[in-house]
Amino acid sequence: MTTAYASTRSVALVGLDPRVVDIEADAVPGPAELHLVGLPELSVWPARARIRSAIFNSGTAWPDAKVTVSISPEIPPVYDAAADLALTLAALAACGVVPPERIAGRVFLGELALDGGICPIRGVLPAVRAAVTAGLRTVVVPADCAPEAAQVPGAVVVPVTRLGEVIDRLRNGTLDAYRYRPPEPSATVARPPGADLADVPGNEAARRALEVCAAGGHHLFLTGDGPATMLAERLPGILPPLGVEAAREVAEIYSLAGRSDRAPGAFPPLCAPHHTSTPAAIFGSVAANRPGAVSLAHRGVLHLADAPEFGRPALDGLSRPMDTGEVRVTGLGRTVRYPARFTLVLDARRCPCPEGRECACTPVDRRRYLHRLALLLPRIAIRAPVAWENSGGGAGESSAAVATRVVAARLRAGHRLAETPWRTNAEVPALELRTSFAAEPEAVELLRSAVNTGLLTVEGFPRLLRVAWTLADLRGADRPGVDDAAGALELWKGADGEGR
Repeated sequence: MTTAYASTRSVALVGLDPRVVDIEADAVPGPAELHLVGLPELSVWPARARIRSAIFNSGTAWPDAKVTVSISPEIPPVYDAAADLALTLAALAACGVVPPERIAGRVFLGELALDGGICPIRGVLPAVRAAVTAGLRTVVVPADCAPEAAQVPGAVVVPVTRLGEVIDRLRNGTLDAYRYRPPEPSATVARPPGADLADVPGNEAARRALEVCAAGGHHLFLTGDGPATMLAERLPGILPPLGVEAAREVAEIYSLAGRSDRAPGAFPPLCAPHHTSTPAAIFGSVAANRPGAVSLAHRGVLHLADAPEFGRPALDGLSRPMDTGEVRVTGLGRTVRYPARFTLVLDARRCPCPEGRECACTPVDRRRYLHRLALLLPRIAIRAPVAWENSGGGAGESSAAVATRVVAARLRAGHRLAETPWRTNAEVPALELRTSFAAEPEAVELLRSAVNTGLLTVEGFPRLLRVAWTLADLRGADRPGVDDAAGALELWKGADGEGR
């Protein structure tokens, strides 16, 4: 053994915040031992077991040396084994098994199986992006992750399947010769086939509410025993395609969730968790380093069917991401942030009776049932009734026709908000609505009178101003007028005619 020191790089993820880590190894004569420094305490023994077994089962003898491998900065409490390959190669390079200079300046990602295989990992997309941003363009990844990693501009992706294969290529100096070459991208991106609004019979008020929500990014509450789920499933079909930055955000979220089938996320996602979902499934988990449903709906639609059936922690916890566009999950001594800028669609029956059964609920029962949404409903500016109707007048307007108007309205809003950090009317702060983006005085006065009469709350005033701006964008006006304010009030009153 002539070599005593070697170093390479890997990437650790804390939520969607990647961290490039330095991995150093030092070997000294002595009994065959492996010490890992910088890993979470509970991860040291499993990592050592995987590394030793993978080396033995790859046909490489364990070096007769005492090896210490250090990770800096220290990997956070959640270790997802993505640095296994880098840890192993650093140890082998320190013992002279592979040339140390051939692992320096590269990033290695991959979890080791006991038989020496290199398993796919979650979060390849943000990890590779962090490596390229740090100036480390050559990234060695599991072969199954190569198409995903190649989406990062400037990355030189080397796919590998087994540890023995990597060792042989490093010894021969041929590692870079096996770089991944992605297929030529398609010239056009076709919208994936989906459900069409023309399939929903009647429900003109709900269809109009859906269009306004899509144009302005507003939240929606549907009430009644009708096709609420059908409408919610068709909302992504009338939203415009995601921009480059938004598509990247969505793709990285799905990559961290292990859903590489969704990347690169050219179109807005739809996430509809079941009402039995746990808070960790809704908001994300620090322990599993996995985003929840609110993040999987980022830049798309989050649909809660039979919303009052969800647990109180899930319902009350939605208020924060609705206001801020992100969710913060705390655990294991740290806080993880996940993006969560979604359009929320809630639907609820008028009472807890199952659909199709004769209702025996009292007015108190109905109020108590909907009161479970008390914290969310004030944040929802648009409500609409839904009911099963006969389509005697033929099919309704198609999603393509509605999407054309939505795109035109989004373009008007985008031009107005071009020099701001906001993308849709629903994101504009209340202060800006009073100063930079003021409506016609008559429109403002109409909404103020609604506040004075108790129909509208003070907190609801700016929400309806945002809806009025969207209505103005849909009709091609420069500023909201009194008709837009009146239309916003009608959408606010919704199914019960009174608002909340």
